Amino acid sequence: MHDINLAMQRGEFLALIGPSGSGKSTLLNIIGLLDRPTTGRLFLKGRDTGALGDAELTRLRGHSIGFVFQYHYLISAFTALENVMMPMLVDRGFPSPEIKRRAETLMDQVGLSAVADNLAMNMSGGQQQRVAIARSLAMRPDLVLADEPTGNLDTKSADSAFELMQEVNRQDGTTFLIVTHNLDMARRCDRIVEVVDGRIGP
Repeated sequence: MHDINLAMQRGEFLALIGPSGSGKSTLLNIIGLLDRPTTGRLFLKGRDTGALGDAELTRLRGHSIGFVFQYHYLISAFTALENVMMPMLVDRGFPSPEIKRRAETLMDQVGLSAVADNLAMNMSGGQQQRVAIARSLAMRPDLVLADEPTGNLDTKSADSAFELMQEVNRQDGTTFLIVTHNLDMARRCDRIVEVVDGRIGP
């Protein structure tokens, strides 16, 4: 990455595009606090993340950033509801009625209340990705990073998942940064950020 200067405003719905190998995933990993930049500074919620230790970064990432990937990474032997509960269980260390209620609310929000007790392995690809989106919202993050979230879905399921993320953005004010090769989808975002050879394009 070279001379990257990118500011995201609260509540934005951004698309990140660029050819394979251009640096999109690297940029996403840095913004997601999975990698540290070798130079430059990254601010999240006004905090200079370069000044934070590993434990502080882990806590900030867990509470402020949600992730959705091309593959859903659900635990196949767990129910949909249990998968959505997982980030909260990891954070809290023990189950509680509050955690279950939050997961049930999210399952309702993504339109899957009727199948909340189904095993993840028995759900369709579109349903699994909706569960993954619900899981990304479990900790009420300020920012959701979505890396090709519709890449493995058929056209109808992809459109449904994209519209769901837009709805969450509008209703909750959650900021979304979506990596996509789908230009039609990118044009439906508030803003398009293009990465070319490790730089933000014009």
